[in-house]
Amino acid sequence: MSDATTCAVVGGGPAGLFLALMLARAGVEVTVLEKHADFLRDFRGDTVHPVTMRLLDELGLFERFDRLPHSVVERGQFDVDGNLYTLVDFSRLRSQPHPYVAMVPQWDLLDLIADAAQEEPTFNLLMQHDVTGLLRDGDRVTGVRFTSPDGAGELRADLVVGCDGRTSAVRRDAGLPIRDYPVPFDVWWFRMPRDQQAQFSLIPRTRPGRALIMIPREGYYQIAYLIPKGSDAALRARGLDAFHRELCEMIPESSPEAITSWDDVKMLDVRLDRLRRWHRDGMLCIGDAAHAMSPVGGVGINLAIADAVAAAGYLAEPLRTRRLTAKHLAAVRRRRILPTVATQTIQRVLHRVALTAVLQGRQAARPPDAVLRTVQRFPALTAVPAYVVGVGLLPQHAPDFARR
Repeated sequence: MSDATTCAVVGGGPAGLFLALMLARAGVEVTVLEKHADFLRDFRGDTVHPVTMRLLDELGLFERFDRLPHSVVERGQFDVDGNLYTLVDFSRLRSQPHPYVAMVPQWDLLDLIADAAQEEPTFNLLMQHDVTGLLRDGDRVTGVRFTSPDGAGELRADLVVGCDGRTSAVRRDAGLPIRDYPVPFDVWWFRMPRDQQAQFSLIPRTRPGRALIMIPREGYYQIAYLIPKGSDAALRARGLDAFHRELCEMIPESSPEAITSWDDVKMLDVRLDRLRRWHRDGMLCIGDAAHAMSPVGGVGINLAIADAVAAAGYLAEPLRTRRLTAKHLAAVRRRRILPTVATQTIQRVLHRVALTAVLQGRQAARPPDAVLRTVQRFPALTAVPAYVVGVGLLPQHAPDFARR
């Protein structure tokens, strides 16, 4: 392998692989460094939104995507006193070719994108390459240091793009200023058996002091169980029997006894933050490395992919012609900052209004009666939150050079 590339992408998640695919289709030499041996991680978002499926259409990949095992969610419904109210209806998004949310294990999507990128002669994927720091020439970033099964190494690059998530080594070494926002919850992550005929909704189920989201996968539910921030140790100390009783109440259609040990329950430290600046000379952060999102709304993967599309559009030609400047890097943030800030603001409001009281045990969340009456009388209004979640502000289209 050469010890130099044009663009080094750190992290083989959605942002990193989509960016690398599009840059490679533009003829840019691009190398992705992924620290794991595969893409199989449970802490990965599964919600592929209409705007992302439209992008897959434009990239010529939707037919491959549609063959992946997945579940279709057209509506978000809220159970109020035994009655189901539709609050979000993706099927009303007439402008979208695929008006629904596809629940696809993220590792399947990443395998698909990686396979498509491997068809491009300028793409290179290095698994088990853990980036540990940045190379510099004065103030300019000139590449990365990494460890691999073969030992330590260096890769020089005209541009390093940090797509390595909320614990990004790239942004940490770059010392970019960051703004953190308080989050009232962490997430327990575990599996429970699934009845394939059972109904589910992306809207959380809540009880006083508890909330959970059921993500349908083939043969099981992936459960995101929201707990008060910092309460992991105390809740585990109550014992598995108490946890089983709670699950019986909240998910009566499944079998909590499938959780036989606390080892089956993983804890995710939820963060909400945003870089004040996304770049330095020779380096850029996108996706969770630039703005860690709350799991509320399941929008993180789709925002990360939109960042990648914007970055590819601004950077492909300057990278190909070796004329990249800081102005090109700054343009990516300018394009993506509005949807990023808007989404995080909505998440912070939902944390405060809908989740804090629930997790403090004061009440179970339910929409105001006025909202329920309004959506019953004017069901077309359910397209508004569907657009906000499923399409969002400033939706991105694949650049012409990446289309097939």
